[in-house]
Amino acid sequence: MGIVLKQREQIATMRAAGRIVAETLLVVQEAVRPGVTTQELDALAEAYIRRAGATPAYKGYRGFPATICASVNEEVVHGIPGPRVLQDGDIISIDVGARYRGYYGDATVTLPVGTITLEAQRLLDVCRESLDIGIEQARAGRRLTDISAAIQAYVEGHGFSVIRDLYGHGIGRRLHEDPLLPHYGRPGQGPILRPGLVLTIEPMIAAGAPDWRTLEDRWTVVTRDGSLAAQFEHTVAITENGPEILTLP
Repeated sequence: MGIVLKQREQIATMRAAGRIVAETLLVVQEAVRPGVTTQELDALAEAYIRRAGATPAYKGYRGFPATICASVNEEVVHGIPGPRVLQDGDIISIDVGARYRGYYGDATVTLPVGTITLEAQRLLDVCRESLDIGIEQARAGRRLTDISAAIQAYVEGHGFSVIRDLYGHGIGRRLHEDPLLPHYGRPGQGPILRPGLVLTIEPMIAAGAPDWRTLEDRWTVVTRDGSLAAQFEHTVAITENGPEILTLP
């Protein structure tokens, strides 16, 4: 359907949706510890989203059965919550989406469970920092892949890899809109960023190779070599005054 630019009032509604997402992540983050199940985290997230007057974006989306994506260790994205018990030393990516007054917000954090290794912590730090660097490039007049190239350069410069063929995307009245945003590539490619464009920027990185496969559940994406993976994500609006993060508490 092409790129849909949002008006100021629409971005204000998306900011409200994003705030619900961010606050849900804070609620879930407080509960992450050894011994908790991913199903318990999912229940907390759904309850908070519904109390806030929103609906979970993922539950039922293309058949996905849960409110959050809970991806542990080598799982990159789309992990399905269930009876899995988190262990000391795990890392877990929590991806939350919410629909509020017809508009979506979407964000992800990767969290340590108990005490993690220094290398796992470095993976989390680099992934989070690469998101910040990508957001800094999300300015009117630049090209889409200026974001991509900045993320790739930072991640690979620290010895990690960017997962291939999993993308950020436009977002608004639909959870997934044009354009698709790779987190790697040459700068200066793709559409010009214009005020009113709202994107998810969501680098997924691995401690090993960038290759992945999907498990038999048809959802959970894991690194092919079994290496740890991390993801951080914000919903970001392009404005005349620079990028605005919409998924803040």
